[in-house]
Amino acid sequence: MKYLLVGINAKYIHSNPAIWSLRAYAYKYACAFLDSKDDIDGGNRVDIAEYTINQERKDILADIYERRPDFIGISCYIWNISMVEALVSDIRKVMPTTKIWLGGPEVSYSVNERFARMPEIDGIMIGESEGIFTELVGCYYKGQDISSVKGIAYRDGDRVVVTDSPEPLDFSTVPFPYEDINDFEHRIVYYETSRGCPFGCAYCLSSVDKKLRFRSMDQVRAELQFFLDAGIPQVKFIDRTFNCDHRRSIEIMEYIRDHDNGITNFHFEVAGDILTEDELSILESLRNGLVQLEIGVQTTNTRTLEAINRVTNLDKLKSNVARLLKNNNMHIHLDLIAGLPYEDIVSFRHSFDDVYRMGSHELQLGFLKMLSGAPINGYVESQGITYSNTPPYEVLSTAYLSYADVLELKGSEDMLEIYHNSQQFVNSEKYLTSFYESPYEMYRGLAEFYKEKAYPVMQSSRMRKYEVLLEYAATNIEGVDIELLKEYLTLDYYLRENAKSRPEFAGAVDMRATREFYDDEANIEKYLPDYKGLENKQISRMTHIEFFKHIEGGCNIVFDYKHINPVTKEAKWQVF
Repeated sequence: MKYLLVGINAKYIHSNPAIWSLRAYAYKYACAFLDSKDDIDGGNRVDIAEYTINQERKDILADIYERRPDFIGISCYIWNISMVEALVSDIRKVMPTTKIWLGGPEVSYSVNERFARMPEIDGIMIGESEGIFTELVGCYYKGQDISSVKGIAYRDGDRVVVTDSPEPLDFSTVPFPYEDINDFEHRIVYYETSRGCPFGCAYCLSSVDKKLRFRSMDQVRAELQFFLDAGIPQVKFIDRTFNCDHRRSIEIMEYIRDHDNGITNFHFEVAGDILTEDELSILESLRNGLVQLEIGVQTTNTRTLEAINRVTNLDKLKSNVARLLKNNNMHIHLDLIAGLPYEDIVSFRHSFDDVYRMGSHELQLGFLKMLSGAPINGYVESQGITYSNTPPYEVLSTAYLSYADVLELKGSEDMLEIYHNSQQFVNSEKYLTSFYESPYEMYRGLAEFYKEKAYPVMQSSRMRKYEVLLEYAATNIEGVDIELLKEYLTLDYYLRENAKSRPEFAGAVDMRATREFYDDEANIEKYLPDYKGLENKQISRMTHIEFFKHIEGGCNIVFDYKHINPVTKEAKWQVF
């Protein structure tokens, strides 16, 4: 048989580690039933096909058809399930005898509903599926009944049979899925060193898997070195809480510090309030840009935290984030979730302000998703939760948060993405929020301004976003020094881009003073030593000079675009 494992990702830069892991496990433990994966003409092999939700469904269908698989396994998530449903219907029409199986979190907790919605499918692999897929390979090879395979649901005539759950795998027995790293060129590489989660957050499916399992540290060290030797730009750990075992997290961070290749960035999702002194010290010692941290705060409402079974020491969290940001060597991303129990619009605005003031580089304002199987579903009636029946099953309202409130938050989220998370308005944003007691109010006001003016939100150019911010401040923020704001906007503009066209708000270029700077060899030697020996015209193309009358009472800045800060993505700049 020819087996095809399919991943349909949200973006091209993403990859699907699940299907690669299934294939690696099958080739290791079902080798008696499979030809080598390197044998192109082999009759019994497992192929991988990855697509994106942005591709035409007809093109995906054609590609799958031309591969002529006898078995198709599709990895299902909230972002691709709608396409999967439509695709499976078409596959069945053009490949009537092919076995079609699904797997992944979007189908594992709603088996009967999924069979009812998708009469074309033959079965579902429930939960952790490396062992399940491998057993299916053996059964199909030998022509055996699949009823003995644990962890599956399948059709038996008009009924759906669900077998007993298997024991969780010893995670160290799961092979490393990345043999040929060329398969992942220009894509994020996802890496897993643990499965399960020790915490029980009600909104999260990870809370269902309470058996925490780890790969051996010998394996982890060897696999990290593989990434480092290959010069992978970014490795994103998908461990649910990277620092749940402090000894392991320290070992891993020490290893990447001591074997740093100067290129690879590692992304960790951590519980910020339980970071130990040893962990903080190691993080402070790392190269700029070697790691980035994602920290889920979700809310600062203590009643809400208790309701969702999330224990957080907020004071410790704030202290740890402040300490890490002060060191300025890593990107820090904080998360909030709107729509949680007992949190109304006033409470959420307060949570927003609390987390915003922590000063992270990125603040994601997300909305509660009612995932099938997550404990949060037990709150639907008592909290009056309404949510969309279509993926991603986002909350529409609760007893505490009206749909009008949700729309307000959606508008504020858009403004947050443009003016904070882009990191393109750092100085302007800091100046403007200083006029508000609540930072949230600035983003809410901006959203209302865009709506009133009927300005496009995400489609407008970067330059246009600067212009709208200036217009908003001039007409809506009392006390703003517009000339100072124009200079902050100019500073932000040139920190991120060696722009060919000059924005109107920046005013005229002082050509005489600019020439004087480049003509003075002492300036080049002091501020731009890497450019020494080049002609002035060459240097001026790779740098930029700006003269400010109002910032810091008046200052001149040289921007060097050869040196970009790996954390902020800003050009190196110096006052002269």
